[in-house]
Amino acid sequence: MAALAGGACVSAPPAASVSAPAAASVQAPDPSSRLPFDATAVLTGWERVLELEPVEHAPVVVEIDELLATDVMNDAAFRDAVERWVGYWQETAATAVPDFLGRMGSFGAMVDSALADAGLPPSLRYLPFIESGYNPRAASRARAVGMWQFMAATAGGLGMEVTPLLDERRDPEKSTEAAITFLSSMHEEFGSWFTVLAAYNGGPNRMRRVLARYAPNQPPSDSLFWALRRHFPPETREFLPKLFGAAIVAANPEAHGHEAAPHAPFRYDEVSVPDATTLDVIARAAEVPQAEIERLNPQFVRGITPRGRETPIRVPEGRGDAFAAAYALVPPAERVTFVEHRVVRGETLSHIALQYGVRVADLQAANPGVRPQALRIGALLTVPVAPSVRNSVAGG
Repeated sequence: MAALAGGACVSAPPAASVSAPAAASVQAPDPSSRLPFDATAVLTGWERVLELEPVEHAPVVVEIDELLATDVMNDAAFRDAVERWVGYWQETAATAVPDFLGRMGSFGAMVDSALADAGLPPSLRYLPFIESGYNPRAASRARAVGMWQFMAATAGGLGMEVTPLLDERRDPEKSTEAAITFLSSMHEEFGSWFTVLAAYNGGPNRMRRVLARYAPNQPPSDSLFWALRRHFPPETREFLPKLFGAAIVAANPEAHGHEAAPHAPFRYDEVSVPDATTLDVIARAAEVPQAEIERLNPQFVRGITPRGRETPIRVPEGRGDAFAAAYALVPPAERVTFVEHRVVRGETLSHIALQYGVRVADLQAANPGVRPQALRIGALLTVPVAPSVRNSVAGG
């Protein structure tokens, strides 16, 4: 899926000079674990054997990032493509990248933790960077949604709820859990991270068809995908170079002319509400701006929690207890301050206002884009609920 303007950019500006990413991510051992001799003094070409006394030492931990360690980095065509995408992220997308980096600052630690727990390559943290700019509300022209850009059918198969009120593709944590599951499942099938990521972009079924037709007796590998790339759409062919280019720039933004715009950290207390509640009511009970509740809970598409069930809610860190105490004092009839009305044939604003006991002027103020003389059948109107009818509407 595309990271910018809802569509994929499959051609990049002229090449920019860049060093290839390191083939491996190495965790430096504790100094006390180092061997008591110069490891660079390797006995290459010597005809005698140097005998050393055994030395007790702590194990040396070396972690290889399987994605960055690909042998395709030795391919000149791949390196050229990566360089073009470095130029894209450095120049063409220069106005957008600081916000991408800022949102990655908010959600990156959560993604890093989930990847580490699942044993997946740390460099996959750059996947939501190119998919959505780490924007939980991102939506593509193909109707993929969220940080990880899931289609509704795929999201449903991964256990995410997608309804007009609640879209868990927009939930940073739920969608990250689903992405980890999806990526892990495909890696079990394909075994190659290039193949997995190309399938993530173009679809696993397309990948299976191409492999079955053009390489039926070969196990999937990074180099095999790169050799077969002409059989995939342009967006999928460019997906891996695009990701590597983003990793190079985002890992060292200052060196590429970027300064991240700081975004608020994604930290919160989790509470719950027992029934339908609008986010403005939640914000008042938590004594924070409504925009902060919306930022922490982008999954509530219409600004209201589902009716008839208990729903978890995020409030700013440290506000959980205060929210619970204040919310308990809100009468059930006042937990919903608006409802949505779908226009049917023959209705006017006056009819709708009369039905809900509100003034036409209030109805117009709540729906500034609506033309009273041209109500569209099926359109959703926001109706501010008057105190006299709140009880019946909230319970209906």
